[in-house]
Amino acid sequence: MRRTILAFVGIFAILVGLLWVAQGLGLLNWPPQSFMIADREWALRGAALAAVGAILVAAMRRR
Repeated sequence: MRRTILAFVGIFAILVGLLWVAQGLGLLNWPPQSFMIADREWALRGAALAAVGAILVAAMRRR
């Protein structure tokens, strides 16, 4: 059960992080009025969140 939760949270964090990176770099303009579009600070936050998600998935796989 714990592995499933770690996997879900990790994958969710990776996907949301990649969304933030794409919006922060201006690659994805969805939703159109998002305050994150073309704001590099959100790209950095997204990269950090995706990295945390990858660490969670890796930790889940090692157990």
